[in-house]
Amino acid sequence: MLPAMPHDARERFLAEPRIGVLGVTDPRGGDRAPLVVPVWYGYEPGGEIVVETGRETIKAQLLRAAGRFSLCAQDEKRPYRFVSVEGAVTAIEDPVDPAVREALAHRYLDPQEARDYLAGTADQLKDDIAFRMRPQRWRSADFGAFAAGFEGADAGADAG
Repeated sequence: MLPAMPHDARERFLAEPRIGVLGVTDPRGGDRAPLVVPVWYGYEPGGEIVVETGRETIKAQLLRAAGRFSLCAQDEKRPYRFVSVEGAVTAIEDPVDPAVREALAHRYLDPQEARDYLAGTADQLKDDIAFRMRPQRWRSADFGAFAAGFEGADAGADAG
């Protein structure tokens, strides 16, 4: 079994600016897998996940219908690590609060890019909504801790 991150480490990890992968049930057809899409998200330790999307997108429709979602954030650089959370939608902000949109832009872009992005997409404010979720279930792994058990294994084989 892979070593899970301690509570405070997984919260800090999730709070770092990473692209999240949102998963939500897709009941539109019997053979459909869940919808899984990359998203910007906001999170502060102990708080809620917030994601923004267009009011009429399939993602928004499915989130409303399911009333819950999962989010996974990872570090694809060695040592690999991930945190995955799931929970019920706790709020839908319609329309999205401009401060939420601004915070997400500044989380993922440098200051000038964020200003340019916000100015260039200002009309999205009337079409976007935000979903909030308080993590109820956590999964995490730190492959660095797992791999540490293998360090030096080759050295013993070469010595014989």
